[in-house]
Amino acid sequence: MLKTGLLFLLLHCHIVGLNAQQPAVSNGELRRFPDFPSSFVGARNIDVWLPSGYSSKKKYAVLYMHDGQMLFDSTVTWNKQEWGVDEAMTKLLNEKKIKDCIVVGVWNTGTMRHADYFPQKPFLSLTPEQQDSIYKATRGNGYTLFASAVQSDAYLKFLVSELKPFIDKTFSVKTDRANTFIAGSSMGGLISMYAICEYPNVFGGAACLSTHWPGIFATENNPIPATFIRYLKNNLPNPSSHKIYFDYGTAGLDSLYKPFQLQADEVMKAKGYTSINWLSKEFTGEDHSENAWRKRLNLPLIFLLKK
Repeated sequence: MLKTGLLFLLLHCHIVGLNAQQPAVSNGELRRFPDFPSSFVGARNIDVWLPSGYSSKKKYAVLYMHDGQMLFDSTVTWNKQEWGVDEAMTKLLNEKKIKDCIVVGVWNTGTMRHADYFPQKPFLSLTPEQQDSIYKATRGNGYTLFASAVQSDAYLKFLVSELKPFIDKTFSVKTDRANTFIAGSSMGGLISMYAICEYPNVFGGAACLSTHWPGIFATENNPIPATFIRYLKNNLPNPSSHKIYFDYGTAGLDSLYKPFQLQADEVMKAKGYTSINWLSKEFTGEDHSENAWRKRLNLPLIFLLKK
């Protein structure tokens, strides 16, 4: 267990409700849809970023991003860090390196984050004893990871059958798979991987940064990474119509990820993925933080959204 990563995820799981102030963006426009309702999961804020010059006369691709409260404004985040999404998108748009695109920041709901983001079908493939052990896992100081049973299938239903139709109706966007993408980090990386596998007709690309393959905080006698790898073998979408980006650092919590990412990479190769539709990158010295993800965000954005 790594204390730095442990502290990060502990705090990362409790940020909803601490500061619901609308982020300020330095580029483009942000529109807040507070407490967006769902019949599948808890209500949450949705922040939609529109590039400068957004016009209903044009059609835009859509990038859905998890942990939406961490994307735009470090002055309102728990750790005073951010992804810098508006800056990165604006720079790449101005350089004409990516297609016109809006970003939908989907907030997590604090204590339900692990239950929302933990891939459900791999979890259910474990034995009842293994599932029970995972539910008892803690993130330190006696805090359990799961506030409820895993419900990522319900979370994805919310994204696909409730949020996406709203975005498609409200904004001038392209609604097809080739222009619909999903991205996140850590547990958000896992759920992005799961989303493109579960809904290959909806999402044409996924970016999975610092993917939290262990699922919990221990790696010894942990069956979770192996079941994720088996799931990938059986459920990866067609490489001819999908793009997937993976990465990891080597410091802090990210130092756990390399062996599991290398296993995932072998699966990707075996399933016919090449450099055309798949990237897997290591960032030496980078840790598990928004500052780290911000520094390399341009890479997955260009990979998914290049013209």
